[in-house]
Amino acid sequence: MELTYLNYVNEVAQSLKKATFTDGNFQALSEEDAMNAWVDLTSEVKEAGRFVFLIGNGASATMASHFAADISKNGMIRAMSLNDQALLTAIGNDNGYENVFSMQLYRYASKGDLLVTVSSSGNSPNIIKALHAAEDIGMNIVTLSGFKPDNQSRPFGKINLYVPALSYGIVECSHNIVLHCWMDRLEKLTKIPFLEGV
Repeated sequence: MELTYLNYVNEVAQSLKKATFTDGNFQALSEEDAMNAWVDLTSEVKEAGRFVFLIGNGASATMASHFAADISKNGMIRAMSLNDQALLTAIGNDNGYENVFSMQLYRYASKGDLLVTVSSSGNSPNIIKALHAAEDIGMNIVTLSGFKPDNQSRPFGKINLYVPALSYGIVECSHNIVLHCWMDRLEKLTKIPFLEGV
């Protein structure tokens, strides 16, 4: 198929329409039930004064930073991505890159906090180790993944979004849209305008 603008946009739209939400037992959740549960879970974290942590690699790391910044600044939710350059390189150099997120979670996270993982493959070793750490700590977990339906991230979350596409661009675009949907629904629920300068 020719890679025209409309073809690409349509492929993103079709991937989103075919995306599936499941719980940790691979039981299907409707899109609305899953998004409502994610928003409710985030609101509970906010009310309890707990933290939302977001992690990813590469482009997914920038999404983690983007949404941590937005919901922290505009949503008044304690949120952070674990992408500090000095700490990532220190842990990666001394303890292995597969530990860059899990070590930080063991330092900073507490039971009842929320971890959101963004990973196109769902199989990155540092993401999987972070998910195991989150389970150990007793965190709530939401995963966003793509590529293969049996990726390693999907059994972990209370809510798991899977995008059935093999292209990084399509999966990343889909994840970005779903993250915006989460944030915009948080705005409506909390009645806090997520606007610049607020």
